[in-house]
This record gives sequence, structure tokens and C-alpha cells, in this order.
Amino acid sequence: MKAKIKIMMNTSDRRSFIKLTGMAGIGLGLTANVSGIYKQAEPDRGKRIGMIGLDTGHCVAFTKSLNDPNAGDTYGGYRVVAAVPEGTDLVEAWKNRIPEFTAEVKSHGVEIVNSIPELLQKVDVVIITCIDGNKHLEQALPVLKAGKRLFIDKPFAASLSDAYAIVEAAKHYRVPMFSASSLRYMNGPNEPLIPEEVGDVIGAEAYSPAYIEEHHPDLFWYGVHGVEILFTIMGTGCKQVSRSHTEGTDVVTGIWEDMRIGVYRGIREGKGGYGGTVYGEKGIAVLGKYQGYNPLLEKVAEFFSTGIVPVSADETLEIFAFMQAAEESKNKGGIPVDMTHLMQDARSKSMETFS
Repeated sequence: MKAKIKIMMNTSDRRSFIKLTGMAGIGLGLTANVSGIYKQAEPDRGKRIGMIGLDTGHCVAFTKSLNDPNAGDTYGGYRVVAAVPEGTDLVEAWKNRIPEFTAEVKSHGVEIVNSIPELLQKVDVVIITCIDGNKHLEQALPVLKAGKRLFIDKPFAASLSDAYAIVEAAKHYRVPMFSASSLRYMNGPNEPLIPEEVGDVIGAEAYSPAYIEEHHPDLFWYGVHGVEILFTIMGTGCKQVSRSHTEGTDVVTGIWEDMRIGVYRGIREGKGGYGGTVYGEKGIAVLGKYQGYNPLLEKVAEFFSTGIVPVSADETLEIFAFMQAAEESKNKGGIPVDMTHLMQDARSKSMETFS
């Protein structure tokens, strides 16, 4: 029997934690004010980007860069031509800013449409910028069914089972799709994060802000950026996770299958920032300075052109399993949580969307 996909929003995966506090920076902060309307010829068919979810400063920052008439060949001629404002229903602080962000995106020559089906008639590829991971499964499904290559901005999903369901849908419809944090490319789009002189990586520490939002598991909302730094250095293969949690700080320790140890530090008090330390066979290196969104957008444009995903679905799923395991470890008083069983259970749950 041919598989069919149903949208299932699993409310049991939606956990409640402390209220969103004031925050700025990656994923949430609004960039500089728009300086006028860009007037450019429409891009060729095949180069038309559609955007879903105008509830975050990312939609403005991405559009401003991609539609910049001075960008030249930086983004391969891809431009945002249409957008649907549909965004978060749950996160009031950002839901209330949809009109503001919509106006700013429109000022860059983008047509505002009323629905995802209408959007898909006008574009060749899609970026989901909706800030709310709870919306991403229902937003991604029609895009994948339409055969449009898709980039999903962070957070990829608001539950591990939703993350697996998106990946399974992409496989089912045979459509290339990926998600990544711009922190993965903090040295530039084509420069490795790990300095060559350190040799083989034997361990790492990464840090980032870790603000908490009540409708997402703790690290999914903001800590994901620092966790992605950790996995960019360490690679996949984490088998066990434990978490120490206080009001101002999280320390999450992962043990990899080859017995290497990686540590993520989430910051909610004091000076924030993004970075880390790589411990290598030949040396120790401190990571460079974060360079903003544009290196990520270069990788997204390259992906749209080639269909080759720069970050595998398996790695993205393991990143989110790491954060889900950290959630369970916190709820169990900090005891270690096995990653393998967690991932197997989530995959089984995601397959319930197929019949």
C-alpha cells in the first residue's frame, strides 16, 4: 500500500518551562533598519525563493542579504520573491511582531501572499524562517509534497518525533532538505571550523546563550546553536548524555562511542557569546569569532543549486536527540540518558505519521 503522510501535532512533546525573557542575537534579534526598497529584475525561474514565517529578525536579515543588488554572484542569483507571514501561534512576543517584519520584508521587493499553496505556485525553492519549531512539520509537508528544495531555519523542530517526521517526509517525497545553524560556518562558508594544526579531535567544549521558551524543550529554542558548534567539531556518534542545570547555567556532557567527551555550556546569566575550544591530538585551539548569517546563506544557495545537502539529516537528528536527552537527564536529576534508545523510540513515533 502506498504510504500517505498525515500531520500529527503531538502535544505530549510540548513541554512548559520558564517564560521567555528579553533576548537579542542569533535567531531572535532584529537586524539594522531597512534602507529603502530594492528594485531589481525578477530572478530567472529556478532562482525564486519563497519564505514561510515572518515572525523573526532572521526573515529580514536573510531577505536583506539575498536581495541586495550589490550581492553579485554571492548567492548564485537566488532572491526572495514571495513570502507568507504565517508564523508562531504560541510565542506572543514574536507573534506580535509579524506585521512589523512583514512590512520590512515587503520593502525589499517581496510579494506577500496569503497561504503556503499560493506561495508554492510562485517559487522554486523555500526557506522556512518561522521562529516556532512547533509549526515546522505542518509547514514543511506541503513544500516537500510539491517537490521544492527546502531549508529549515533553527529550531528544526520542537520535538524529536517531529524532527524524525520531517526527515521521513523528505525521504518519502525524495526532496533534498536540510537545517543548520549559522554558527556551523563561523569561520566562513568554506573554511573548516577545526584548525588543521590540532590534528585529530579528542574532545571539545562549546558555549552559547541558552534562553528558554516555554513551548520548546529547553535547549531546542536557543541552546541549539552552541550544540551545533559542538557537533560540528565532534561529529556524530554520541551515545550518552547527562546535564547539570541551574537557573543561570546548563552544562551538558556527552560521551561518544569512541569514548571522546564533548561538553556544551548554556549561558543565561552574565556575559553571553558563542565559541568553544577544540582539544586535539597535536594541539588545543580556541574557535574564531562568529561572522553572522551570510556564510550560511551562501551554503543555502549552493544547496538550492546542486541539491547536495551540506549537513546530513542523520547529524541534525543526533543534535536534537542530544538536546532531548539533556531534557530527560534534567528531569531525572542529572542521571545519564542513553541516546540510542531515545532515537529509536522517536523514530518509531514519527512513523505513526505514515499509514
